[in-house]
Amino acid sequence: MKSIKTLITAGLTTCSVVIILPTLLVLPFHSQTDGRLVDQLQNKANQVEASNNDAVQISVFRTKTEKIEKLPIEEYVLGVVASEMPASFEPEALKAQSLSARTFIVKRLKEGSLLDDGAMVNDTVQFQVFQDRDDLKKRYGAKYNQKIKKIEEAVKATTGQILTYNGQPITASFFSSSNGYTENSEDYWKNDLPYLKSVASPWDSVAPNYIAKKSFTIKDFEERLGVKINSKTGVGKVISRTESNRVDQVDFGGKIITGREIREKLELRSTDFTWERNADEIIITTIGNGHGVGMSQYGANALAKQGKLFDDIVKYYYNGIEITKLSKKDIQGLVKNN
Repeated sequence: MKSIKTLITAGLTTCSVVIILPTLLVLPFHSQTDGRLVDQLQNKANQVEASNNDAVQISVFRTKTEKIEKLPIEEYVLGVVASEMPASFEPEALKAQSLSARTFIVKRLKEGSLLDDGAMVNDTVQFQVFQDRDDLKKRYGAKYNQKIKKIEEAVKATTGQILTYNGQPITASFFSSSNGYTENSEDYWKNDLPYLKSVASPWDSVAPNYIAKKSFTIKDFEERLGVKINSKTGVGKVISRTESNRVDQVDFGGKIITGREIREKLELRSTDFTWERNADEIIITTIGNGHGVGMSQYGANALAKQGKLFDDIVKYYYNGIEITKLSKKDIQGLVKNN
């Protein structure tokens, strides 16, 4: 009896050590990290999952480091969505943005175009603004985990999906806010694309600085546009506007300049502008923010708040398109064929 009792006691002691010892080892470590270790491991797991799901690497030229960074497609899409759209936006709007971002890079893959340095894209508005997770941690600060999780969920919900027209990836352009209507592609870029037609977007007025003012000296204005203003009261004469009421052409004493040229050279927020002369100063008022072609981001968010799903949103702003699911082999095929 004594030997049996001794064995039982020894067994219980061993079990206690097995159960308690790991707890003692983990608890102090957990309290010191305050849960941050778990978050770090989860972030790593998300990146590994994306890497496993995407064999195709996107080469991005990082303008700050002047180095090329290679990432799986879905990781690239995440960095674009986080950079191009506020994380505070509705999940369905973030999903719509994910589709636009992914379609852009798949179209780029299909075309096989590379920059002089060998990268597929850079991280600026020339293509799509991109920030990696380290950039986003600095930007989001204490809210990083909360915000990145929301964006991860939006990207994951649309994994592999792109926007197509007649079976081909579209030019999935987007912008911040319109003047109440989006712009026809041919009225800004001169390329007539059937899925980029003007639609009403009356919800955009909630965007910050929806109506904005910018002033120039006469000299600065003339030098930027390469014009001469002879009138002491006037500026230039708007001779035509687009279907969406944006400035199409302006006459400066016989020299015709497009609204797009004026916007880009003066770095205006949009081509829906008016101006007034105040002595030696020209004050320009703009409505909306961006080129106006494609999907309005603030419009997308407003539609999401109304209960619209991401597929409703993209099909509203991109006329006649379809959502196409690409497999990993489909995307790899695009690379092999270039």
